[in-house]
Order: sequence, then structure tokens, then C-alpha cells
Amino acid sequence: MDYHLKPLGKTCSSTGKEFAPGETVHSVIVDQNGHLIRMDFAEDAWTGPPEGAVGDWTLQVPEPAAQGARKIDPDALMQYFEQLYENPNQVQEKFLYVLALFLVQKRRLKLDGSRNEDQNSYLQLSGTHGEGSFEIRDQNLEESEIEALQQQLNTQFLEEWE
Repeated sequence: MDYHLKPLGKTCSSTGKEFAPGETVHSVIVDQNGHLIRMDFAEDAWTGPPEGAVGDWTLQVPEPAAQGARKIDPDALMQYFEQLYENPNQVQEKFLYVLALFLVQKRRLKLDGSRNEDQNSYLQLSGTHGEGSFEIRDQNLEESEIEALQQQLNTQFLEEWE
């Protein structure tokens, strides 16, 4: 059987007081008219499981989750991609390739095909919001080089957009 219960509440079911990180909380599942309801009580409001309790347990309120890595807007990345595409130099061509792969992954660019010319492969791409067609030369990068370029791009974007 699957049970779908709400997570730990933000306030005490008895007093309405907000829970603080590290605080001890008593949680209980109660059957109310055939529905399982979770109730959470602060330590000082706990008098034992209420009538009709199916189960109870004690826990500590967790610390707030650390704020995750900042997300970079795919539309802003697309603008950067278009600027870089207009006039890339040899070093930027590798960045452009990695950025194109990232934008395909984020579904901001779509792969329309590929072509070969003079022993070079080219990715044929277009923007999902109607941006023109782009051809990016496959840089044949090793996985470690792609990761290093991604890290450099992340650092650059976070510094520029803070």
C-alpha cells in the first residue's frame, strides 16, 4: 500500500508556534474519517498521542538546505552564444562548441543535423525560439577538456552576472 503524507509542517498543530532548526518535534498520524492526517507538535505542547493515532515518532527539525548553485538563464546564455557565434577566435571556438552542447541539453538549441567537409564535422543547430541556423565545428574534445571549459564558462558567467 502507498501512503501519501505531507512532510514536516512549519508550525505546531497545537500552538501554531513556528518550528526552529534543531528543535525536537513529535509527529503523529491520525485516522480522521478514513483519511490519514499528519500532525506535528512542539516538545512543550506534546501530551502524548491523541485519540485515534495510528503511529507517532520524534524527530529534529533539520537545518535549512544550503542555497543551491545559482541557475544561469538559458535565454541569457543564448544571447551570449549568438554574440560569440558572430566572431569567434580559435579559443572561443571551443567555448562556443561547449556552450552549444549545453544549450542543446537545456533544449534552448536543437540539433537539426550534421555535415562533413574537409575532414571536419559540423553540428547544424537552430534556436527553439526561431533564432537562425548555426553551424558549429565539432572540436573533438576529450571529456576532461569539456569539463574544464564548462568550469571556466561557469566561473565567467557567475562573475559577470553577480
